[in-house]
Amino acid sequence: MKTKLIIAAGVVLLAHNSAYAINAKYRQQLERSGCTQVSEAQGCDITKTKEENAKAGFVSNAPANNSSTASAGSGKSAKMTGPSFDCSKAKTGSIDAMVCGDEELSALDRKLADVYASASKKAVNERPPVLKAMQRGWIKGRDECWKDSDKRGCVKREYVRRIAELQATYRLVLSDGPARYTCDGNPANEVITTFFMTDPPTLIAERGDTTSLMYLEPSTKETRYQGRNEIFLLHGSEALITWGYNAHEMHCKRAP
Repeated sequence: MKTKLIIAAGVVLLAHNSAYAINAKYRQQLERSGCTQVSEAQGCDITKTKEENAKAGFVSNAPANNSSTASAGSGKSAKMTGPSFDCSKAKTGSIDAMVCGDEELSALDRKLADVYASASKKAVNERPPVLKAMQRGWIKGRDECWKDSDKRGCVKREYVRRIAELQATYRLVLSDGPARYTCDGNPANEVITTFFMTDPPTLIAERGDTTSLMYLEPSTKETRYQGRNEIFLLHGSEALITWGYNAHEMHCKRAP
């Protein structure tokens, strides 16, 4: 048992060091180009210079305050307190301004920037390139939190889930699987699941040519994962799976 724990710890340490190397390179690209994680998702090109991106309207001449890229390559380990983007550009009353003024939300933004950097490395040969488009969509969705009665709670939830989504989608954390479940006694009706050690825990389920990312529901006595329109309820080696809006519940057994 001790041997297994030592091996697992070594795997986690190796993954951490690898991610750090990737993030360091990405941060250097951001510093050179003048881009941020947010502006890159909007079209800022990290392979170009600050001057080139300034002409395209992505970089201003104002000094970048509270940016996670400000100390990149400085050799110092100064504690960062702001988010990964330039707070001098945040409009009063905006979601960006809320993040800038909140230590916990700023920390989540920095973490997301690091995870996004690691995902970008794995998505370099992605065809079609969906990561940037997904990130732009996520930013728009996060900004919709102004409509929520608990704006801060909504923003925090969006960050936590996006971090977990990227970690699972791009296999940035340890996982368990894949596991195959045969549903309703029909071998052709199969759901393949992989569980990821994210926070909150997630799983990615595949059925035919469709895929669903699901999050473990908190404060429930059952092991229940919820996706957009999918539910995975685990009972030992069996599972109750609902796949699609108003779909019937399937009784599934894990294949040996």
